[in-house]
Amino acid sequence: MLAAAIPARLPTSAEEVQALIAETSAHGRRIEVIGGGTKRSIAPVTADVTLSLAGLDKVIDYAPDELVLTVQAGARLADLEKLVASEGQMLAFEPPRWTSLLRSSGAPTIGGALAANLSGPRRIRAGAARDHFLGFSAVSGRGEVFKAGGKVVKNVTGYDLMKLMAGSWGTLAVLTEVTIKVLPAPREETTLLLFGLADARAVRAMTQALNGPFEVSAAAHLPPFAAGAELAVTALRLEGFEASVAARAERLIGSLRPFGRVERLDAAHSREFWRDVREVKAFAGDPRPLWRVSVPPAHGWRIGAEVDGDVLYDWAGGLVWLLTDADAPAVDVAADVAGGHAYRLRGSGPVVMPSAAPLDALNARVKAAFDPLEVLNPGRSVP
Repeated sequence: MLAAAIPARLPTSAEEVQALIAETSAHGRRIEVIGGGTKRSIAPVTADVTLSLAGLDKVIDYAPDELVLTVQAGARLADLEKLVASEGQMLAFEPPRWTSLLRSSGAPTIGGALAANLSGPRRIRAGAARDHFLGFSAVSGRGEVFKAGGKVVKNVTGYDLMKLMAGSWGTLAVLTEVTIKVLPAPREETTLLLFGLADARAVRAMTQALNGPFEVSAAAHLPPFAAGAELAVTALRLEGFEASVAARAERLIGSLRPFGRVERLDAAHSREFWRDVREVKAFAGDPRPLWRVSVPPAHGWRIGAEVDGDVLYDWAGGLVWLLTDADAPAVDVAADVAGGHAYRLRGSGPVVMPSAAPLDALNARVKAAFDPLEVLNPGRSVP
């Protein structure tokens, strides 16, 4: 039975989540876990019950002075961003939506963003979603409630279960409440643009900018197809107080002179530009299979050189978006040679290629510890 055809169960408390998991596992049935349901097309699962966390959407505690926010896992990203913006703060990991990219509907949730460890362009400076994940309450596949972390930035728990849950895609436990770190929003931003650079040279320019004293908060390279222009565009974002941004921009322009002409985007156009990069807007309407490849930034350009297709480079070359009709093994080999890994977001075929045996064995032991009966998101390949 396809999970997409199953009416969703919408618990409104952690106790109801626990009861549902216990009841379902006792009858040998399987559960698809979703937040807003916007990314369920990635590695779709076959289940008997769909558990939606959309009913768990309350703000539990927000302490702006402490930079800490605790909410239920089904809280919508748009609502949380509006809430923290009212206090001059932000979700610094800049979580993407991908609704247009995946042709999905619904409202992305904080639990979904953390479970998938999704981070936007600011990752190169602020870190990944998991780095802002301070604590949680959850229900395991065993039907057991457990907690980890807390409401302080420095917290000793013995095991950093937040890092384990971030990126597990709901295969280990169902998050019911999460605590995250928020940060002050920048007062000013600008983006510097270079034009016409080949991929490898663009990566060198981004690397030089990141290695300098410029505090670059985003770096991307869009070849002509992705940029919607005649020339490729290489972009570098600066954020902070107005005087600091202005001074750093002038120094960075001087540093970039060997790479060609530099233009600037004002704050409004800069925000629009990076929103489009975050959502991979240039690739949203293309029907070809889409891969997300994570590699060491200095080697990102190798993916475009090895695989026939169109690419967009984020994270200074460390995140490569690849549109290609090439088969999965070819993409996997290119990612492996570049020192990274790939997973498919759109198109038929495997989401991820088989891992090395020791890693598979480790993943199996972790899965057995949290969900031995494989109740949660059965068969989902974790990117």
